[in-house]
Amino acid sequence: MKLDPFYLIVDSTHWLERLLPHGLRLVQLRIKNKPEEFVRAEIKHARALCEAAGATLVINDYWRLALEEDCNFIHLGQEDLAEADILAIRHAKCRLGISTHDPNELATALSLKPDYVALGPVYPTTLKQLDWAPQGVARVSEWKALVGDVPLVAIGGLTVERARAVLDAGADSAAVSTDVLGHTDPEARTREWVALSRARV
Repeated sequence: MKLDPFYLIVDSTHWLERLLPHGLRLVQLRIKNKPEEFVRAEIKHARALCEAAGATLVINDYWRLALEEDCNFIHLGQEDLAEADILAIRHAKCRLGISTHDPNELATALSLKPDYVALGPVYPTTLKQLDWAPQGVARVSEWKALVGDVPLVAIGGLTVERARAVLDAGADSAAVSTDVLGHTDPEARTREWVALSRARV
């Protein structure tokens, strides 16, 4: 499969309502520490919004809810991967992206034949606390050589300016959150990312 070079991560459908009209094609809904029914409602709303906009929606972590709500793309971190029913996900013909941070995690991910592998953090990130030091752009090229045809997503501390380097290093897509959601003008920043992604396709 081919991923859009711009992969936006949002924590609520509020952002989708604002930013989908500006050309988003690939988005992840990543909600933490909310009641299950709240998350279910957000997934339903996100699915409807993305379908209407022609964008691909990826659900982070909540694989059971994603399957129940007929979503077709899930992202799992390593901790969630250990508890997920991969056979159920595959049986539902649901695509799967997996986070990796070191060679052991990469081997685990590749053994499951994922639809993409994410590597991070490439740069220091404020989105969440991590136990791993920044990997750097050179690691992106190393990972791409290891994953071969599996799409590689770079994540962590990315900006429009840094994205060019990681895409040139071999990443198929650049996942970003803070650079857009924390920007003084998220809509304008989204358009910058979209322009960059269109130039890469």
